[in-house]
Amino acid sequence: MTNGKNLVTRSLGSSGISVSAIGLGCMSLSGTYGASNDEDGIALVHEAIDQGITFFDTSDAYGNGHNEELLGKAIAGRREGLVLATKFGNLGGRGGRVADGRPEYVLSACEASLKRLGVDTVDLYYQHRIDPTVPIEETVGAMARLVEQGKVRALGLSEAGPETIRRAHAVHPIAAVQNEFSLLYRVEAEETLKTIRPLKISFVAYSPLGRGLMTGVVDDQKTISDNDARRRHPRFAAQNISHNIGLVRSIEEIARERHCTLGQLALAWLLARGEDIIPIPGTKRKERLLENIGALGVELTADDMAQISDTIPVGAAAGLRYPEAQMNSLYL
Repeated sequence: MTNGKNLVTRSLGSSGISVSAIGLGCMSLSGTYGASNDEDGIALVHEAIDQGITFFDTSDAYGNGHNEELLGKAIAGRREGLVLATKFGNLGGRGGRVADGRPEYVLSACEASLKRLGVDTVDLYYQHRIDPTVPIEETVGAMARLVEQGKVRALGLSEAGPETIRRAHAVHPIAAVQNEFSLLYRVEAEETLKTIRPLKISFVAYSPLGRGLMTGVVDDQKTISDNDARRRHPRFAAQNISHNIGLVRSIEEIARERHCTLGQLALAWLLARGEDIIPIPGTKRKERLLENIGALGVELTADDMAQISDTIPVGAAAGLRYPEAQMNSLYL
């Protein structure tokens, strides 16, 4: 299918909600990867809408609510036809908790997100991090009540493992699972696909460009500013980054043959893995946004797919995908 701006659309699980096949991850608009400002962020969202992107991803954790407020300002008067996804429960250690899945917290967090976004309904509401101290059935039960109240249209989970997904889906249909997925970050993603496909759940791929590594513009650590969060990520550490950049360079020839950029090739590879995969690359720059959208025009043959997958096989990247202290809160 295509939308009004001729972008291909894909379905969010069995929810009946359709979105542009490439969405926009908004986290970087709140200073995560170096300095940002609201005026430029709002202009970027407007450009994305003008280009036919309908799927926008945020969280109450991005900038401690700032990102939702920014997105709310950007979509004011342009809400129709857009699909807004936001998340709750990623506390990052605040109050001694990494995650909060308590039913009462779910309900209060949603109310706060609706207010910041300036909307009556969130289209896709995720549990951002799984709370191991609260049964997933209780958390999803509270999320289901939000659907009943008309405040949420569909439910999702982020950084959830296979058993959690199955248990959650038994309580209320899960439309999408958002986990990290790119050519460089594939171990858990490949396992997730095996779990969600029989359940008709979509895979929303965050960091589909490996936090910029797959674009080919990161040459070494000096490319990354001191206030960029990637400075803390092991795959950008001095002992790992050269190896990972080498993996990216190994598919440059395939990109040249397909007359596309490295980033477009990486996104096209994800898109070609199945109609149930929806990448949400983030950026602060219009030219990068347009480049990402251009991936929809890159056609890969079965031989191309096999060559790319074999050149950068599962588990080839060096370093953990998050700082070690955070790994215990992922894929639960």
